Amino acid sequence: MDVTETKTEGLSRSFSIRVAASALAEKLEAKIEEIRPQMQLKGFRPGKVPASHVKRMYGKSIMGDIIQEVVTQTSQEALDERSLRPAQQPDIKVDTDIEKVASGDDDLIYTMDVEVMPEFEPADVSELELERPTAPVSDEQVDEAVQRLADNNKKYDAKAEDAKAEDGDAVVIDFVGKIDGEAFEGGSAEGQAVVIGEGRFIPGFEEQLLGVKAGDETELNVKFPDDYPSENLKGKDAVFEVKVQEVRAPATPAVDDEFAQNFGLEDLEALKKVVREQIENEHKSLTRNKVKRSLLDKLDELHSFDLPPGMVDAEFNQIWAQFEREKEAGRLDDEDKDKSEDELKEEYRKISERRVRLGLVLAEIGRDANVVVTEEEVARALNQEASNYPGQERQIIEFYQRTPGAMAQLRAPIFEEKVVDYILERAKVTDVETTREELEAEPEM
Repeated sequence: MDVTETKTEGLSRSFSIRVAASALAEKLEAKIEEIRPQMQLKGFRPGKVPASHVKRMYGKSIMGDIIQEVVTQTSQEALDERSLRPAQQPDIKVDTDIEKVASGDDDLIYTMDVEVMPEFEPADVSELELERPTAPVSDEQVDEAVQRLADNNKKYDAKAEDAKAEDGDAVVIDFVGKIDGEAFEGGSAEGQAVVIGEGRFIPGFEEQLLGVKAGDETELNVKFPDDYPSENLKGKDAVFEVKVQEVRAPATPAVDDEFAQNFGLEDLEALKKVVREQIENEHKSLTRNKVKRSLLDKLDELHSFDLPPGMVDAEFNQIWAQFEREKEAGRLDDEDKDKSEDELKEEYRKISERRVRLGLVLAEIGRDANVVVTEEEVARALNQEASNYPGQERQIIEFYQRTPGAMAQLRAPIFEEKVVDYILERAKVTDVETTREELEAEPEM
């Protein structure tokens, strides 16, 4: 194998690689001798097919497989000899007539273009200084959470027949919706409970039920929003013919032992203990997010090196595709709505560069520290992912098992979290007490 480096620009490398026809011929002869004893052809005893006959009948086909193997092997050897790590799959183009190579009449010559990983020295993680915000859980927070639980488990008791519906009441109704005098599909229901003020129905529907009482028949005049999901209804004026069955008043259950027993717990103290643990876990998650963000910001500040353009492009394309999906669905942030496409692309390009840079830094730190993701950890993540698709668990697991790229996406966040743990264990981390509100606050950009 002869290797000539034809281009060196930043992280881009190009190589011209030649494998002599004689070397390929030797591999062909060796392959024929390997498979000949197992061959059974008409006119020959088993295992006694002459090598010349095998070569004449199957030589080109066998050589095709050999060429693929040789390209894979020699391209990797060229990189290993130079201690180069590819950032992405190399781009390989055969420069010689593959038919002539397969027939043994020409050397195999191919070009390999590859972007390589940058060389840099990661920061000494033991020198990093970080603040870890923590928020204790107060009795007041627990009491408020338990009260919200009670508020969310309201019961609605029937009011007197002549009692009028008030804000917060549940009104049980039968209704038929019509547009231009014609009932439309999905616009009718019987025994439907509507809680006034919850905002679950189209604008104006709930408000017009204020003051109704059992037995009333009325009409509600509403207009479907312009962004309503159903094309045949958006922006249309509609009339709902309504008959009121019953008006019910909300009743919040008392926060006591009996209330706790509805959740299978012994008493109120047991319920408060469970709620406290839930809030503590929420705080731990928020704290983790905060200190991780601070760590990533610090690592981003401490490292500056060339990035493989292909990796940045791939990351940007992924982010931009997500942005366009959000734009099409009408879910853009208000800030993004006022920016030009060029401004947005510039911002997302910077985000892409940050992600690639941090990914490389974390990967290098993890590599130096021998951080590994175990098969057991991957299996747990795979089972968790499959559980998100009830009834399709087996198909999801099989998809991941046969799709290396998808499996790599499962493995990557596990590796990242383990590297973050490794760094936090060695960095100089100071706990700083703060509030829940501060934990939840978005970082300033």
